[in-house]
Amino acid sequence: MKLNEIKLTNSYLSLDEVCYDKVAPTPLSNPYLIHVNKDVARTLDIDEEELKTEAFVQLLNGEYELQGSEPFAMCYAGHQFGHFVPRLGDGRAINIGTIDKYHLQLKGAGLTEYSRHGDGRAVLRSSIREYLMSEAMHGLKIPTTLCLALIGSEHDVKRESMEKGAIVCRVSTSWVRFGTFEYYASQGMFEELKALADYVIEENFPHLKGKNDVYTMLFNEVMVITSRLMAQWMSVGFNHGVMNTDNMSIAGLTIDYGPYAFLDDFRHEQVCNHTDVEGRYSYTNQPAVAKWNLQMLMKALSPIADMEKMENILVIYDKIYVRYLHYYMCKKLGLEGTVEGDPELIDDMYDMLENLHVDYTLFMRTLSQYEHKGDRTALLATGMYHEPMNAWLDRYDERIQYIDKTVRKNQMLSNNPKYVLKNYMLQEAIDAAENGDFSVVDDLFKIAQQPFDEHPEYERWAGATPEAFKNQKLSCSS
Repeated sequence: MKLNEIKLTNSYLSLDEVCYDKVAPTPLSNPYLIHVNKDVARTLDIDEEELKTEAFVQLLNGEYELQGSEPFAMCYAGHQFGHFVPRLGDGRAINIGTIDKYHLQLKGAGLTEYSRHGDGRAVLRSSIREYLMSEAMHGLKIPTTLCLALIGSEHDVKRESMEKGAIVCRVSTSWVRFGTFEYYASQGMFEELKALADYVIEENFPHLKGKNDVYTMLFNEVMVITSRLMAQWMSVGFNHGVMNTDNMSIAGLTIDYGPYAFLDDFRHEQVCNHTDVEGRYSYTNQPAVAKWNLQMLMKALSPIADMEKMENILVIYDKIYVRYLHYYMCKKLGLEGTVEGDPELIDDMYDMLENLHVDYTLFMRTLSQYEHKGDRTALLATGMYHEPMNAWLDRYDERIQYIDKTVRKNQMLSNNPKYVLKNYMLQEAIDAAENGDFSVVDDLFKIAQQPFDEHPEYERWAGATPEAFKNQKLSCSS
């Protein structure tokens, strides 16, 4: 479709107006296109030629309104670092409408009712990070929000220093958060809470419609998909950094990319957010934090769902999570399902990697090339010492001895990425972009889309993170 043929819908506006604020975007000065995701554009059925037009840039800048557009910001509450904040919301994101089932949102588009002390803007560095990482997670086959395009500008934005404003057009099948339910519940608006649950079921869980005890079943669905998402994060070494309940998607998506990081050297207690002084959102805590967040969602749903049944559902979260984690890790290790001793093999591998300061992604990819009782030189080179890696590899050799080597290798290469977008790589793209060079953004986008491919031209990014850039912490505005 051409832009003037697109007709947006706004089903969220059928809910009580207390949960949103109609607000128009405030355009940036002198906007220009940095990158466009043609795959997302095809999903939205936007003609490729339209992506080259000035009208497309104006759309991303909030200047060009599509048919049916009624821009609005969403209100929600949330537990931030464990403390309840009764009224938050989209402080710098404005929803412009829905194409089919995909909701479009402009992040960095100006002030809303929920901006509090903020300016409603996003800077170039944080926008590049979100744009690239959402595509990287998609490339890794992990549920995530997506991005249609990224624009820069000459608009000055004050942070620690003056930076340039940018807008990323985010696309998602849902922007509803755990905190959205918390908002209605905390206000005692139980009819509105029920309407929100009905909206979410209609939009994301239509198979539940007409079922008995439907809101309890909704909680069960969210519990399962959240446990799966945590297992996927952990399997690839992803640390989100800010798992507040307002950053948890009701649809089980990775959402709101801030001070995230992929592991450099493997560390259970790795913290990527320098605000997180107590390590609440460390890498190893993520599954437990997700369970805690589900407890908060359970309380929010309790006026309309059976509390005892939800408590019984949450009891099995740990078991569901572990099953998912072992499933994904067996894929990465080339194993044909889990047998007795596999959980210990996996846990001992983690401990070995941490003790030897081994890069997680590099080790798993190198292991994918390893032959049964074969040459260990490349693997041993990833660590500081040969022990206890040799001892662990002896156990691994015993485990894989009866597995077809070709089948195992193919499985491992398709489940262990050669590339993940580490923070030092993203910083290289940001540094170049701030000097007007977007070629590194282009390069990292290619890697993000096909992280399991070899990409010999990008081999320098396939190794361990350079020592000077390891395990850096970032701010929530990153």
